[in-house]
Amino acid sequence: MKFIYDKLEARNPQFYAWLVLGLLFLIYISSFVDRQIVAVLGTAIRDDLGFSNTQIGILYGPAFSLIYAVCGIFMGWFADQFSRKRIILFGLLIWSLMTVASGFASSFVFLITARFFVGVSQSALSPAVYSMLADYFPPEKRARVFSFYASGIFVGVGLSFLIGGSVAEAYDWRQAMKTVGWPGILLFLIGFILIREPNRVSGKGMRSAARFFEVLKFILNKKTVRWYLFGFSLLSLSGYTILAFIGNVLNDTFEAPSLISQYGWFMFATGVGVNVSGWLADRIAVKYGAEKRFVMGIIAALGGLPFYYFGLMAESVMVAFILIGIGNVIASSYNGVAAALIQYFVKSNMRGMAGAVYLFVISIVGFGIGPPVTGWLIDTVFTGLYGPSKALLLVFTVCGVLATFSFWKAMRFYDEDAVE
Repeated sequence: MKFIYDKLEARNPQFYAWLVLGLLFLIYISSFVDRQIVAVLGTAIRDDLGFSNTQIGILYGPAFSLIYAVCGIFMGWFADQFSRKRIILFGLLIWSLMTVASGFASSFVFLITARFFVGVSQSALSPAVYSMLADYFPPEKRARVFSFYASGIFVGVGLSFLIGGSVAEAYDWRQAMKTVGWPGILLFLIGFILIREPNRVSGKGMRSAARFFEVLKFILNKKTVRWYLFGFSLLSLSGYTILAFIGNVLNDTFEAPSLISQYGWFMFATGVGVNVSGWLADRIAVKYGAEKRFVMGIIAALGGLPFYYFGLMAESVMVAFILIGIGNVIASSYNGVAAALIQYFVKSNMRGMAGAVYLFVISIVGFGIGPPVTGWLIDTVFTGLYGPSKALLLVFTVCGVLATFSFWKAMRFYDEDAVE
């Protein structure tokens, strides 16, 4: 195996770096197919097992996100000390097997347990990937590279809707779970053959608890980072909430369950939007200053709101479907830029931890708070035909305004906090 990737890299190092990026992109797609499948199948699981909307929100959100966030911090530290390749690939193997196992669930406890292990194993992925990509590619390409990787989120979510939703319609939700879990096993084998652990720019860090907390303090002491985390966590809250409850809107409000799987096409468009946002961020940084990368966050925070409003409150199902989809494309375009931005505030041997801190915060706020709170709003506050739409609009508006303020503050402190 060492001969294979050594030979590939020796012939064309740049091509090999992009080849590894492509494989990591496919692994990221797999992670989001398996992560999102619960929301895609949410109404089917709810009706089959007798769950409430709040339980589906917990299953999609906290059951995954809390353990994902907590373990992710430690996985980030491990990524700065040990083999990132092995951390990534063994995580892939575990979450794929747990997704298959979810297809045999017969109770809430069973699904919670499976989601727990999916959360632990997926927490190993992105901190190690962020660190690895920062060693494979130079700083001036980072927003573009990270945006390409981040677009895997939406390709994965799109495939989850299209494949998972279609299999569920043809068979049932259990078969859909099993179907989307198996491809990860193949990626695990390919990854061991093709991925090489890159040399670290600054070598390994100290393997100690003191070093762990020293790095954490270094990252969080920066004002820009704190405003950055607050703003992007709010955008992630909006993003995960629409993915969790778009099925409710299309099924319960507009009585068009067949459109749930078709919503996946908008996720592919969102993947394109993420890449465009990353390209623009790097261009804007060159022309107007590095801090202006945060402008892409402001566009995401505010740009989707008009489309969400007119779509969620529409009378026509097709108008609603199209406008909500466009709003989602704009509102989710920040993902790659967000992942890249935090790397400019840390030293090279802190990259895994920096990525883990980012993922911790967006997971706790986005996954952990957004879906269950919105589910509760739908169940208890905003009842009636347009209840899901009203709950979503409240969440999107509050998050968009507060995130915009956060990014404006982050730009003010950028120059004093940036390392690169």
